[in-house]
Amino acid sequence: MKLIKPEAHIENQDWTSLLQRLETKGRVCYKSEWRMTDDSAEPFIKFLIQRGHLSVLEHASVSVKFTVDRGVSHEIVRHRIGAYSQESTRFCNYEEDDITLIEPFFFAGGYLKWSAWERACSEAESMYQRLLDSGATAQEARSVLPNSLKTELWATYNLRVWRHFLELRAAKTAHPQMRQVAIPLLLKFKELMPVIFDGIPYDTAFPIKHYAEVIIV
Repeated sequence: MKLIKPEAHIENQDWTSLLQRLETKGRVCYKSEWRMTDDSAEPFIKFLIQRGHLSVLEHASVSVKFTVDRGVSHEIVRHRIGAYSQESTRFCNYEEDDITLIEPFFFAGGYLKWSAWERACSEAESMYQRLLDSGATAQEARSVLPNSLKTELWATYNLRVWRHFLELRAAKTAHPQMRQVAIPLLLKFKELMPVIFDGIPYDTAFPIKHYAEVIIV
C-alpha cells in the first residue's frame, strides 16, 4: 500500500479577464455597459452579489482536479450542476502497483484505530490481487477495494455552484476529509477572486496542519 495526502489543483486562467467577462454579461441587465472601465468589474460584481443577483456568476467556470479518497469523491459528484471526469476503477487495473490510499489524518496517532484501518486496507489489497490472479476483471475485483482508495477527479463548476459547494463543504458540519480539501480551496479562491468568495464562512477551528495542498496548474 502507498499512502498519500489529498490535493487540489486549480486550472489557471486570467482571473481579471474572468471578472471582466462576468461584468460584460451582467451590465446587459441594467443597460449600463457605458459604465465599464478597466477597474469597474469588482465593484459591479460586489453589487450583484449584495443584491442576490447570482445568476450572472453562472457565465464563468473554473476547473479543479481533486486527489481524494473514494468516499469524498462520492460527495463531490452529488453536486448536480457540474462536469466530472474521474479515475475509473472499472478500467484502471492496480495489479502491477500497490494500491494508493488517502491517509485518514484523524486516525494518525491513535494506535488501535490506525492499526485497524491499516489491517483492513491491507487485507482488501491482498484480496483484490487474489481475485485478479483468479481471473477476475478489474471491474469485478474492485468490489473489495476500500473507501480510502485514492481517486483523481476533475470537477468543473460555474462560480455560483462553486460558492454553493464551498458554503456546504468548508463548513463545520462537513466530513473532516472534505473540509481538509474544501477549506484550503476556499482560501485560495479568496486570494484569486476575493469579490466572489470573501463572504463565505468556513470552519476556522479545523487544524491548518491538516490542510490539503492547493496548487495552481
